[in-house]
Amino acid sequence: MATASERLWAIVGGVSVRAKILGIVLGLVLLLGLGLTAQVRLALTRALDTQLAEQSESVARDLAARATDLILVNDLYGLHEMMDETVANNPSVRYAFVLDTRGDVLAHTFGDGFPRGLAGANRVAATDHHRTVVIQTEAGPVWDTAVPVFDGRAGVARVGLSEHRVRRVVDIVIGQLLITTVLVSVAGITAAGGLTWLLTRPILQLADAARAVGRGDLSRRVPRWADDEIGNLAEAFNAMADDLAAAEVERTERDQLRARYVSGVIGAQEDERKRIARELHDSTSQSLTSILVGLKALATLDDPTAIRTHAEDLRALAANTLDDVHALALQLRPSVLDDLGLAAALERFVADFQRRHPVAVDLVVRGLSGMRLPPELETALYRIVQEALTNVARHADAATTSILLEQRDGRVRAVIEDDGRGFDASRLGADQRLGLYGIRERAELLGGTLVIETEPGRGTSLFVDIPFQKATAPDG
Repeated sequence: MATASERLWAIVGGVSVRAKILGIVLGLVLLLGLGLTAQVRLALTRALDTQLAEQSESVARDLAARATDLILVNDLYGLHEMMDETVANNPSVRYAFVLDTRGDVLAHTFGDGFPRGLAGANRVAATDHHRTVVIQTEAGPVWDTAVPVFDGRAGVARVGLSEHRVRRVVDIVIGQLLITTVLVSVAGITAAGGLTWLLTRPILQLADAARAVGRGDLSRRVPRWADDEIGNLAEAFNAMADDLAAAEVERTERDQLRARYVSGVIGAQEDERKRIARELHDSTSQSLTSILVGLKALATLDDPTAIRTHAEDLRALAANTLDDVHALALQLRPSVLDDLGLAAALERFVADFQRRHPVAVDLVVRGLSGMRLPPELETALYRIVQEALTNVARHADAATTSILLEQRDGRVRAVIEDDGRGFDASRLGADQRLGLYGIRERAELLGGTLVIETEPGRGTSLFVDIPFQKATAPDG
């Protein structure tokens, strides 16, 4: 069962890159804006509250100082005038009033009557400097400050300041911050939209080109937008597409060449079958027919001398026929390869080759004394040397050829060099070079390689390198 984190990742992973970037930018802007707004609101509220408390104390102390003489002379009218002036000169002041030493109200600024319970809401001792409390009213919180008049001997002066102006200032500042946050969010989303367009468009082009390459369209390329990581990715993709296209061209050429090689091999096999059939018909068949006729004639002879002579002729004819069949069998597959190994088979083949062609062949075998290679490897190497010498006889016009066969460190290396006319290596895929392609195919089928070094007029060198797992001791 999937965990919560796995389900969350599945949801997040299903969102497009553009939506992710926009979400991140918007989230960061909102987080920063709202966090900054909260911090500013808290700091501004504290500062304004402190200022409001100081202002309330200041107004109350000023009122207490000025009310002292008026209270002592019992000038209540002047006391009213002074409090009305205080309220008029301080917009934040909601009310002001003076209590006598008994707690009775001497003067106040409430036109419709003094509120019940307000006088006892804030009490200050005569020895106190002042006392400020926050009183909740229908119009909102009021900072009520009480200050003793004439050290409490003349009464108490009280002033109430409203938070309305302070809260209005805070609300204006916070509103401006929120508007700024919204504007920054819009600008951030716009910038993020442009950024995601710049980022995702080349990525989408890469994805589209990758799908096209996956469908086999190796001609698709993507432009390099900038010298950044995405530009490097585009360049790497184009290089990969170029390599794939080159590999596809090479594969097509190899398939075509393989088809021509197979066709050539099949043609050669058919020619060989025709030659063998012709040999059997022209030589072996006629010899066997002659033997049959001779045996039939031998049955009619009565003279011992004639019988002996005729039998000798038939024996000689049978021996010649046997030699022809043996030679034909050797051409198909030398028995010495199975009986004595690769080195002996190559020595015999080279000797027969030199009798049939005017080419001097120098054969050197190293590391194969007293051991046998895997049968498939011996057959492949024999056919490689056979094909190479056949190419020398047909195309090279060489006077000498050297063959080095060496086994070392679990690998067999064959080097065949001639001093013939050489050829242009770029034409290796032409039909007349199918023999070399067959050599390459034999080597690669066994996990080996073929390297060809040649130039017109400078001869040809073939380097065959094939690994093998285990060498075996010769039979018997």
